[in-house]
Amino acid sequence: MKRQNFSIYHFILPGIFLMLAISCKKDDDNNNQIPGNGLLTDTRDGAVYKTVTIGDQVWMAENLKYLPSVNGPGTGSETTPLYYVIGYDGTNVSDAKAAANYSKYGVLYNWTAAKTACPAGWHLPGDTEWTKLTDFLGGEAFSGGKLKETGTAHWNDPNEGATDEVGFTALPGSYRNINGTFNILGDYAYWWSATEYSDNNAWFRVIFFDSSVVFRNFQNKEVGYSVRCVKDK
Repeated sequence: MKRQNFSIYHFILPGIFLMLAISCKKDDDNNNQIPGNGLLTDTRDGAVYKTVTIGDQVWMAENLKYLPSVNGPGTGSETTPLYYVIGYDGTNVSDAKAAANYSKYGVLYNWTAAKTACPAGWHLPGDTEWTKLTDFLGGEAFSGGKLKETGTAHWNDPNEGATDEVGFTALPGSYRNINGTFNILGDYAYWWSATEYSDNNAWFRVIFFDSSVVFRNFQNKEVGYSVRCVKDK
């Protein structure tokens, strides 16, 4: 009987090819923007966002920058979609996008604009989705610090409890007051939820520079807050 001439390469080479195939598959997955694994491209304007998986939710890890139009803080409405860039008082979208605060903090939206601002496949998180996030991080009393960017490059001192341990990287993008002015930067990060409290008000979340708390409350829909989108399931 003829003896088969086996060598160690019969076993090593298939293993190498298998590892290369797995590696290529991972690269393909990253290029295809698997949720929570890297980047999201908004096809409406080409903006690219980091994403992060927290529990079983996939969140944008940056504030939304979608800006189809822009107004100064003196213009307000509960029903007409309005968009603002902190510190910008004008109506020219190109000028607003050139402002440093646009690239850093994103856009402020009244509630009507926020409801439909997220890209396809993503949505404005409802009140229960925000609660699910804070519950996963240990509750409202502690989750603010876990969501905040560390240090005082953007947050005012002391940036209490900031660890950014889940990569949410919350920044203090301020807000547009109902009285038609912008609040100062560095103190607060506000985000709308998609859930109404009443005809004139909706639920929001806010994080403070001097606390680890995520505070839940409702506010008039005319106010301008930031938006973080969450991926559809």
